[in-house]
Amino acid sequence: MIKDVIADMNVHMDKTIDALRKEYQRVRTGRANSSLLDDVRVDFYGTPSPISQVATLSVPEPRTITIQPWEPKMIQVIEKAILNSNLGLTPANDGKVIRLSLPPLTEERRKDIVKQMKRDAEDAKVALRNIRRDAIDRLKKLEKDKSISEDELKRAEKDVQDSTNAHVAKVDEVQQHKEKEVMEI
Repeated sequence: MIKDVIADMNVHMDKTIDALRKEYQRVRTGRANSSLLDDVRVDFYGTPSPISQVATLSVPEPRTITIQPWEPKMIQVIEKAILNSNLGLTPANDGKVIRLSLPPLTEERRKDIVKQMKRDAEDAKVALRNIRRDAIDRLKKLEKDKSISEDELKRAEKDVQDSTNAHVAKVDEVQQHKEKEVMEI
């Protein structure tokens, strides 16, 4: 029973870290990354679809993303969606391919991005602490129901705390790695 509670807690904590990584993929760094366009939707025959489902995305240069629509008539639709997305990017096309040039980030903008990343990391840590609290509550309920002894509860609480500390360290590691990437010129 204790193993089930700890395993369940670890699964939830891993999902929290994966969510943070996914959030950080959308953060604009000095380099082009096609995941910047993951949230941009285009109208494809009446259905809002991600750009990646109507075109081929590639990053031929560090500061350029190219979008090659599968249907030529989608060029204007994709350009309009990018302009309306508040990414601050201006698309340019040659009739077949859309090019997005990412301007270099200013020092001030980099610092703003890092502040937001720290807030996201702190939110992830709060989520980890909430998961820890839920696990400990479940363990205390097991002890109250006489399913486990007081000694087993203490050992399990220590295991829960150790696992939480490891996951918090992983959040810090992910955040510092991405911060270094953002501050790199």
